[in-house]
Amino acid sequence: MAQGEVESVSSRGSLQSLERVGKGTAIADEIFGLVGRSTFFAEFSREDISILSGYMDVYRAQPGEIIIREGGGGDFMLLLIEGHVDILKKSTNRGQQHMTTAGPGMTLGEMSMIDGEPRFASCIATDAATFAVLHRDDMAKIILDHPSLGAKILVKLVSMLSSRLRQTSARLLQYMDK
Repeated sequence: MAQGEVESVSSRGSLQSLERVGKGTAIADEIFGLVGRSTFFAEFSREDISILSGYMDVYRAQPGEIIIREGGGGDFMLLLIEGHVDILKKSTNRGQQHMTTAGPGMTLGEMSMIDGEPRFASCIATDAATFAVLHRDDMAKIILDHPSLGAKILVKLVSMLSSRLRQTSARLLQYMDK
């Protein structure tokens, strides 16, 4: 697919029709540059990132475009390279509740990539955003082709999700103590 061509990837997730700008290998240096700002990539070498980027595709979203839709399907996670993305969750009484804003170096969508469950929240570009996408089937290929890198990615994902669960549990306890 040529650079700048729009691709619908609904068969591989719910990215909708966003601009695909190429393979991750084209931005491996930008990904490596995020190592200091991304806890996910803290222990990844340049070689690790070079290999990983070969399994990723790069997309661009314009301000206001939905990247991930709450409740939708999806078998991918993304690494935000440039721009910012608002994370919104439907609330029973308030419509959309703003949870946080993600910036460069942050990963989104890991839970659905791992468990295949519907998306927990929506991710909407607040400004022009560039992000690299890793699909579940490509993660499986990494595990088979590069077992040590696959293990490193899985350990990072489990650690990150465990940390988020601990933080959420602590907030829940604070809420319950009120």
